[in-house]
Amino acid sequence: MKPTRVLIAPNAFKHSLDATAVALAIQEGLQKSTLDCVCKCFPVGDGGDGTGALIIQKHKGTLVSVQVSDPFDRKITSLFGLVNEGDTAIIEMANASGIQLVKPEELNPLRATSFGTGELIKAALDKGVKKFVLAIGGSATVDGGTGILRALGIRFLDAANNELTIPERLTALTRIDLSNLDQRILACDITILCDVENTLLGDEGSAAVFGPQKGATPNGVKKLDASLATFAQVARQQTGIDMTIVRHGGAAGGVAAGLHTFLNARLVNGIDFFLEFTGFSEVLANADLVITGEGSIDEQTLHGKGPFGVAYQAKQKNLPVIGLAGKIPLEQNAKLNQYFDVLLAVGNGPTDMTTALGCTEQNLVRTAWQLGNLLAMNSR
Repeated sequence: MKPTRVLIAPNAFKHSLDATAVALAIQEGLQKSTLDCVCKCFPVGDGGDGTGALIIQKHKGTLVSVQVSDPFDRKITSLFGLVNEGDTAIIEMANASGIQLVKPEELNPLRATSFGTGELIKAALDKGVKKFVLAIGGSATVDGGTGILRALGIRFLDAANNELTIPERLTALTRIDLSNLDQRILACDITILCDVENTLLGDEGSAAVFGPQKGATPNGVKKLDASLATFAQVARQQTGIDMTIVRHGGAAGGVAAGLHTFLNARLVNGIDFFLEFTGFSEVLANADLVITGEGSIDEQTLHGKGPFGVAYQAKQKNLPVIGLAGKIPLEQNAKLNQYFDVLLAVGNGPTDMTTALGCTEQNLVRTAWQLGNLLAMNSR
């Protein structure tokens, strides 16, 4: 009997392990089990932290080091990648404007900006890049992308022609000056990878949903929403584009909406783009079983998250799919059951979040080992 060909294609487990580490832990557990198998690791990204690094790695790209500004205008050394013979830049927003660059006590989305990500884009333009792929997960900002746009030459002005440089001041915005925009960017193809579908404003908007994760108080959320609303209103007056209705527009603190409006960026489902750009279908063709996973698998997973993208394509090939997660629904879920044959929680009993996050790797190894033994019994 031939060995079972297992394709291991997990997303990152947020705040714990990146996708590569998750895949290797699952592989270790399976190889320790009694299952006769051949494993292929194919870690995935849906636009969240680490997506860009995976794309660069899979395309054997080169890294470029650049001095940029962090979310609070402090100079740091950051990176972007070049693939396709230098024609395409892969930029991770988290590398310049990320929440991991800021101490927890410093988090303040009323003042944090995405300017550093714009500096990465400008550095890539200087390299002659014509295409951009932006992974925008993990940001510390809710500035509507105004920081990026400022780095590229756009000015946001109040009634007295004072430049507005932080999100909390955008409520005073009356005019957007495009005269100094770097014209090179308008000739480029820009693709933004999104892992959420939220629009810009309101209860399901950028400030309300993501602001608290980035340090916003309830009052801060109201201020940010008002700032983004003013930005959207002035932008519509000048461009004719209503950024408040753009699907995915609320991603990364509204960066998606801002860049779509002013740079004609394409907003795409991150996992779908990733799987196509990295040749997932070719790998899938040589699998008998697919294992995916991330920190939590629930109905939200079906809205553009990594495991859903993997499971959807696997089901098109009639392959069995197993999902591993730190958290899964307590009850059977008919929608999830269409794509996941089995969902397994990797925890080893009730525990606090900090302990659980610290034990993710060993929990994955143990769960995969038990899973492998179970599959081996079934194949006898």
